[in-house]
Amino acid sequence: MIPRYSRPQMARIWDAENRFRIWLDIEVHACDAQANLGVIPKVAAKAIRRWAKFDIDRIDEIERETRHDVIAFLTSMAESIGAEARFVHQGMTSSDVLDTCLAVQMAQAADLLLADLDALLAALRKRAEEHRQTVCIGRSHGIHAEPTTFGLKLAGHYAAFARNRERLAAARAEVATCAISGAVGTFANIDPRVEAYVADKLGLTPEPVSTQIIPRDRHAAFFAVLGLIAASVENLSTEIRHLQRTEVREAEEFFAKGQKGSSAMPHKRNPVLTENLTGLARVVRAAVPPALENVTLWHERDISHSSVERVFAPDATIALDFALARLAGVVDKLVVYPKTMKANLDKLGGLVFSQRVLLALTQAGMSREKAYAAVQRNAMPVWDGKGTFLELLQKDKEIAGFLPAEQIAPLFDLAYHTKHVDDIFIRVFGEAAELKALPAKR
Repeated sequence: MIPRYSRPQMARIWDAENRFRIWLDIEVHACDAQANLGVIPKVAAKAIRRWAKFDIDRIDEIERETRHDVIAFLTSMAESIGAEARFVHQGMTSSDVLDTCLAVQMAQAADLLLADLDALLAALRKRAEEHRQTVCIGRSHGIHAEPTTFGLKLAGHYAAFARNRERLAAARAEVATCAISGAVGTFANIDPRVEAYVADKLGLTPEPVSTQIIPRDRHAAFFAVLGLIAASVENLSTEIRHLQRTEVREAEEFFAKGQKGSSAMPHKRNPVLTENLTGLARVVRAAVPPALENVTLWHERDISHSSVERVFAPDATIALDFALARLAGVVDKLVVYPKTMKANLDKLGGLVFSQRVLLALTQAGMSREKAYAAVQRNAMPVWDGKGTFLELLQKDKEIAGFLPAEQIAPLFDLAYHTKHVDDIFIRVFGEAAELKALPAKR
């Protein structure tokens, strides 16, 4: 991933230094386990642990000749150890190192992404509580529907990211497996207890059946979850972009002093951050199809998956880490315009209360078909600016036979639409949400 969309901590997980450090740990832990089992001398394992190191430039130099990265690493490692290096990599194959390392890296990346999600969830909850009772129009098909609250909008996105967090925690556990099983995964030349020892040292679990590689359905599940998180990032970003449109302007990204919106038009304040997030979400989701395609490999292994993973594993995790951090900042600093929300709510002259009038007429004895027709014939002129909905309803003689004029006005009460907001907040945030709501009720 390019530096523009990389944060240092996540980028370090995928750099050569961290990768070779994990390879070294795997080899050293394996030697310790072999020594404990009496396969190699304990003095050799001790020497390997003390002297083993690597030199990235030297590895690159060797790989240019060998065309094999693990052999280049082992050769560099051997140069630092000396004669005892002959006991390194006993009974192991390259995939034991590569796949176990990838599992560690994905677990490390997942831990950062879980922390990112926690920060985003905290920002969403804070703003949702702040605007719990900030009434705005709800839209379906982009058209005014019925009143909701801005806090309820944000609570919905909170719930989505909370589900994503659970999915990522489960995906982390699924992908954090270790394979030290040798060629074609039979343990013919290495004891399964070595794998168990290395897994314990690295915070992994042994892979039950690894063939010569860890099964790629685990990786596919992991990147599918990242794709879901990215979809939720785009969903919230798109909502903010729509709300920032000039014709709506109910909320907008924070615009800093000195910030510029356009090279040509000095007046512009564009939703550049959420547009950027929409694009990054596409990058993350792009990792899902190849991850699924990597599940199918020839027999016990081939390396068609390897080149793909070396590209999309760093790119997807780095891009998502950046996106989640950026989105948390957008939410935290989001500028909200309650007065504009109320003005937009009133734009259709009360049409947003049509369903309540419809229901009141059916409760008063009118058939649903006739009630719908009566409400609709009074609603349509309002679209063309010919009066207010309430006035037209009160003048309708057929409606008056079921609902007197004085009974219609109370149906245009916003509180009717927000009476269960606190109940929904308790569902989303737990009983603590009810306590936060109490001061507003007094």
